[in-house]
Amino acid sequence: MPEKIKAVFLDRDGVLNQEMGDYVCRMEDFHVLDNFDALKELQDRGYMLLVATNQGGLAKGWYDEAELSKMHAHLKQVYHDKGVEITDFFYCPHHPNFTGDCDCRKPKPGLLLQGIEKYNIDPSKSYFIGDRERDVEAGTAAGVKGILINSDQPISTILDLID
Repeated sequence: MPEKIKAVFLDRDGVLNQEMGDYVCRMEDFHVLDNFDALKELQDRGYMLLVATNQGGLAKGWYDEAELSKMHAHLKQVYHDKGVEITDFFYCPHHPNFTGDCDCRKPKPGLLLQGIEKYNIDPSKSYFIGDRERDVEAGTAAGVKGILINSDQPISTILDLID
């Protein structure tokens, strides 16, 4: 059996890109935050970097999968250019008022469980950095240690919380 790996899951809005107060619906409103050095350090410590994000704006019809895909490709490329590899994106396209209940919308752990399963991740050695209480709740439910930051807070300020 292959050895389990450790990972840092990252919320997207307010953690990797600037918080807009509501959904980021257009590429031109998508501003990547400078967490390059901090994420490079985590990567150098052996952590796989994964994104777990609620994207209820899809269910509301405010943007489509193509626009979301562009935003994620842009985010991945900007970080790649700085030597940081974001391995994968897990997103919930649902919204309870439009699509009913689901297992993937945070604070439920579905997105993290998908990543844990897909990449053979050891939850007990992994973290979830998010700017909402629901991120920490999702992490806890998936057996991952949640770290709550303020929106747009530099990740470098919490590196000491990660082994």
